[in-house]
Amino acid sequence: MNTIIIGIAGGTGSGKTTLTERLRDHFGQNEVSVINHDSYYKRHDELPYDERCKLNYDHPDSFDTELMVQHLQALRRGEAVEVPVYNYAIHNRSDQTITVRPAPVIIVEGILIFASPELCELMDLKVFVDTDADVRILRRIVRDVKARGRTLDSVVTQYLTTVKPMHEQFVEPSKRKADLVVPEGGRNEVALDMLIKWVSNHLAKT
Repeated sequence: MNTIIIGIAGGTGSGKTTLTERLRDHFGQNEVSVINHDSYYKRHDELPYDERCKLNYDHPDSFDTELMVQHLQALRRGEAVEVPVYNYAIHNRSDQTITVRPAPVIIVEGILIFASPELCELMDLKVFVDTDADVRILRRIVRDVKARGRTLDSVVTQYLTTVKPMHEQFVEPSKRKADLVVPEGGRNEVALDMLIKWVSNHLAKT
């Protein structure tokens, strides 16, 4: 199998997931598999919940990127992998895994994937989703409160103390590594159409 790997990066709430899901929905799960960098947050069983809440989850060191690289290499070899499952409510990796199977197209999604030279080296196309900061924070508040069991105060505190500073230090500079910058993510129909055509050309050759 001739597998290509597409990296989709961008700040929190930028629209990465919407773009990823629209690509997967268009081509189907037999053609596209998705791996999210968030799944590879390091396990911290040694820390109580209150201490885990204080960790900086927006720094590159918070991820087990080495394991993700190994999994992507295995997928490219045609091997299925067991991807960790992260529990946002308890700020820790769960004991469950999800099987991700090889496919002609692998999409890697995450805020900090372009900050890793090892991950970038594996990618055939790097896409950065660029969205205004005020839109991103509003989306993050809605997502974290409704879907991840967080309080409004905890989301705002985390954004001001770690998310925003880490975005400015790591995420925004990583945009320079992108092959394509997409304003507004999955809502950008022109960019989505370009990506669909690019992927279609690859699939036609496999």
